[in-house]
Amino acid sequence: MQYKKIKDLNASAIGFGCWAMGGTWNNVDDDESIRTVHAAIDRGINFFDVAPVYGLGHSEIMLGRALKTQDRSKLIIASKCGLPWNAEKQVRNDLSAASIERELEESLKRLGTDYLDLLQVHWPDPNTPLEQTGDALAKIWASGKVRHIGVCNYSLGDVEILQEYVDIASFQGLYNLLEQDPTHYHNIELDYRSRSKVLPFCAENDMKYLPYSPLMQGLLGGDFNASNNFDQNDDRFNNPKLNGDDFTPYFKCAQQLKALAEQHQVPLAHLAIQWLVAQADVGPVIAGAHRVSHAVSNAESLDTMLSSTVLDQAQAIVIAADLA
Repeated sequence: MQYKKIKDLNASAIGFGCWAMGGTWNNVDDDESIRTVHAAIDRGINFFDVAPVYGLGHSEIMLGRALKTQDRSKLIIASKCGLPWNAEKQVRNDLSAASIERELEESLKRLGTDYLDLLQVHWPDPNTPLEQTGDALAKIWASGKVRHIGVCNYSLGDVEILQEYVDIASFQGLYNLLEQDPTHYHNIELDYRSRSKVLPFCAENDMKYLPYSPLMQGLLGGDFNASNNFDQNDDRFNNPKLNGDDFTPYFKCAQQLKALAEQHQVPLAHLAIQWLVAQADVGPVIAGAHRVSHAVSNAESLDTMLSSTVLDQAQAIVIAADLA
């Protein structure tokens, strides 16, 4: 396993994305999720990215159970705040000081730990002044319950404002071989451009970019069909890039990339992950897993290293596809 520095954190270059463990993807089993976490740790993965909203607390509970028997000092737990829900399970944006403090305490309880290595604001909250959020994050950091602060899905202008209150260690955003400067995620408009804007910003500000959806929610895993890959009970059904006419150009490009990967005797997923890891300002690649086989494949993705020439060929395929 390779490792990358997020400030003083020595994080595995392959991270573990816990969204699916929340139970809102097809064919997810709790016991298998726990075995998957253990398989990842056994193979050197130490960075776990979770959020309260994944399964409305269920993902954090599962991760907490899985890590109960592990050495906490050797693990890096990154959770989030800003998307609480009410008794009717309706999710809202809320980055007020009171909500952040409450969410943190609830996350610590579900995870069975007394601190987070990284607390990330999940999505911007248009109803709360950035100054209030920044002040709350600074106080939480000073309390010792959080080692570092990160942001997800923020505009760079807003990140600069938050930096006036607290040191920002990481930027998490949508970034993968097929979505390099995406304008939207599912049906949510994005106020940042990953490759052209955020990565240079991270280099200038001692931050690491944490790419989520590195396999484009499974498409770059190489096993998707041309249609009907999941039903309406799967969160990915609501991603317009993975359904209908919008899916076709992404699928065709993924098939070309798969042929390139097979030519060099590696799975498509390994090609996609290596393309990210090779970038100096990219931190842990948040690769989702809810089966042992997923964790094993993710961990093994760096075993057979591809040359920069092959990675450049993959980039050329994507550019020619003109997916923007």
